[in-house]
Amino acid sequence: MAPVQRVLDKKERDRAQELGVARARLTAAESKLRDLEQYRQDYEQAFQQRARAGQPVRALLDFQVFLARLDQAIQQQRQIVVAAQNDVSGHSTLWQSAARQVKAVDSVVDRWQGEERRAQDRREQKDTDERAQRGARPRT
Repeated sequence: MAPVQRVLDKKERDRAQELGVARARLTAAESKLRDLEQYRQDYEQAFQQRARAGQPVRALLDFQVFLARLDQAIQQQRQIVVAAQNDVSGHSTLWQSAARQVKAVDSVVDRWQGEERRAQDRREQKDTDERAQRGARPRT
């Protein structure tokens, strides 16, 4: 069973590593989304200040076009975040499954080892009992 345990342990470690990579991608995607949203908020505030200060219509239109593009980028980034969340969820499920397999095989191996120890203990006790009986017989 040791080879099976090694294979399943490696599989579980690989799944855990993949989950870690997926979580790192999610963290990066969420960070980029926050940055884009903050940039949009700052840019909109600048737009409003310029609008109040009396900007030419062309400059105001350029601001609006850029805000629309920024909104598109934010929407795309939100989709990337959702995909990354789904990826984390999928990798988490795979890792949990691999961990359950490892636990199940470990349980079987532990049970077999326990049975083997008990059988060995019984053999040793039997040998001890037989030696004790031979030693207790009267010599003739």
